[in-house]
Amino acid sequence: MRVGVFDSGVGGLSVVKSLLEHKLFEEIIYFGDTARVPYGVKDQNTIIRYSLEALEFFKNFEIDLLITACNTVSAYALDEMRLHSDCDVIGVVEPGVLALKNAVPDTDANILILGTKATVRSRAYEKGLEELGYRRHSAIATTLLVPIVEEGLYEGEVLQSALHHYFGALEKNPDAIILGCTHFPLVAEAIDGYFNQKSALIHSGEAIVEYLEHHYDFTKRFEKTELKFFASENPEGLRRTAKEWLSLD
Repeated sequence: MRVGVFDSGVGGLSVVKSLLEHKLFEEIIYFGDTARVPYGVKDQNTIIRYSLEALEFFKNFEIDLLITACNTVSAYALDEMRLHSDCDVIGVVEPGVLALKNAVPDTDANILILGTKATVRSRAYEKGLEELGYRRHSAIATTLLVPIVEEGLYEGEVLQSALHHYFGALEKNPDAIILGCTHFPLVAEAIDGYFNQKSALIHSGEAIVEYLEHHYDFTKRFEKTELKFFASENPEGLRRTAKEWLSLD
């Protein structure tokens, strides 16, 4: 089975990591729109246009499934992509909400949603949570974490200063945190450690795997997955990041 993974940049590699760990696909084709990252500060029409252009790229391959690893794309462009796609298109918001429900069934739990400005503005996670009965939730646009992760600063003073900037004024620690950007799993340990407690962390990659295994038949597992990486700008930079994040030889 061949899957396409689309992200606005390199963040979707955290989803690829989960797919590889669970050995779901024979081939993964990754496309990062690195020339136009980040999507999280752009308007809805631009996000949709860029996403449909990415969909055209994947039509060069006979993929069985397309995963939009970008939370911003999932919040704004998923319906349009599905209208124009020849295969199933799955976003990360719905799987994330369902993973939260499975991890934290208490609808009175205090939920913190982290994302880009566009994802937070869409209220996509909040709407999904409210449909399931969750009422105690808040969202923070933790935009600075994206370039911090891309710089490889997974710990240290810069990261801790950013976390304090965003979380310092919170009156109560969250029971669960939705990592609503595929960059954020790279600093999940630091985020969890900031609150000095074990919050339930909802990671887009693991949520996607949980969703796929529930909705599709994966009776066959693949010990070796062929990986192909493409980018709209600096593809060698993407491949270097993939080698580091995915621990490739």
